[in-house]
Amino acid sequence: MNETKQIADYLSGLKYSDLSAHTVRMAKFCILDWMGIAIRGSKEKSTTILRNVVFQNHVDEATILGTNERAAAREAAFCNSAASHSLDFDDLHNPSIIHPACVVVAPAFSMAEKLHSTGKELITAVTAGYEASGRVGESVLPESYFFWHTTGTAGIFGGAAAVANLMKLDAKQTLMCFGSAGTQAAGLWEFLKEGTMSKILHTGKSSYGAIISAELAKGGFTAASQIMEGEKGFCRAMVKEPHLEHLTEGLGNGKFKIDVNSFKPYACCKHSHAAIYATQVLAKENNLTPENVKKITLRVNDITNYLINNPDPQTAYGCKFSIQYCVAAMLKFGQVGIEQFAPELMNSPELRGIMAKIEVVFDKDVDAIIKFDPSKLASIVVIETVDGKKLEKEVDYPKGDPDNAFTWDEAVAKFKGLSVPVYGEKVCDQLVTLIDKLEEVEDFGKALGKALKA
Repeated sequence: MNETKQIADYLSGLKYSDLSAHTVRMAKFCILDWMGIAIRGSKEKSTTILRNVVFQNHVDEATILGTNERAAAREAAFCNSAASHSLDFDDLHNPSIIHPACVVVAPAFSMAEKLHSTGKELITAVTAGYEASGRVGESVLPESYFFWHTTGTAGIFGGAAAVANLMKLDAKQTLMCFGSAGTQAAGLWEFLKEGTMSKILHTGKSSYGAIISAELAKGGFTAASQIMEGEKGFCRAMVKEPHLEHLTEGLGNGKFKIDVNSFKPYACCKHSHAAIYATQVLAKENNLTPENVKKITLRVNDITNYLINNPDPQTAYGCKFSIQYCVAAMLKFGQVGIEQFAPELMNSPELRGIMAKIEVVFDKDVDAIIKFDPSKLASIVVIETVDGKKLEKEVDYPKGDPDNAFTWDEAVAKFKGLSVPVYGEKVCDQLVTLIDKLEEVEDFGKALGKALKA
């Protein structure tokens, strides 16, 4: 018992000096990746609607990325968090199936700007946030994932940990911060059937709630002290028999959840990435085109099967959660970026024709892979060609996973591909330099402002 207290005690005392060089570098990867998506995502219809509703009081504390607006840190975090989840291009911690950046970096980024924190403080806070979200997420998987969007539910603990660390809350205050965060945890998958906009509301609310929770705790507001493990706490609300051991095992051993974070080369649900990558490799190695492919069989695990086995998506956003559409787009275009989900492509007769050749099959052996090692969101792709060839490839680690990782140059290229159309080359170069040398920054608020005015 007292798992919540153990996490609060540890993360409230986490310091930059506790982090390895690899952990520091990974935090920079996470911040840069998040920022690019938030900047480009700010132009989406869904985020524009949300921003028009949320942004009202015009308090000058933090930047709403991709705009000329500044807002209260809570509101900026809400808007930036939503924007950074709107493209389904954001990072993933595979074992917890959480997109940590949109619920951890978003509130930490805004609060670091408001508080004029150092770069080292921001790096430490982000690491603390990834640690909390990963541990809580792992404790309720895989059972909770059928109903609950883990990024929205467990993710709020990550944002709370990051902001609490940044605000230098003590262990007791951090414990109360977790209590207030956990009682706000939410996010249901029902929206996915219709491909609606709700997903970004989950993350925006989590980031906003994280800041509220930390500020309440600092003011003396009390909350449940066993919000994670308690009889009527978060974990038991999510799962009948939660995996509470994941909350604290290895805590403080010098290894962090952020160390094994994954990044997306494809702008769609991560559960499709193994199949997309396998298709990409097979197509390149065998000069495949839609015309010379007779049939594609995707052998997948249970989560992939019930979450994104969608042969007939009805919205452009729904296509991001259709493994059939994503694989068809890779075969047709050789890439699966933002442009491949343009609304005018959704009902393309050619893409729909390729999708009709794709069969998705639940495979107990593939399912056993993720049950044995949750970091492997594996799939097997079998392609039959019109001339009778049968090509097969299993992918355990698609591009962007720790065992098939992005280089810094690849991360920068992704960032600039997203952000340059919004801010221009000069500003984006300054933002890359800011994050690359973040540990040297003495005042993040001033440094960010300077970069954005380049």
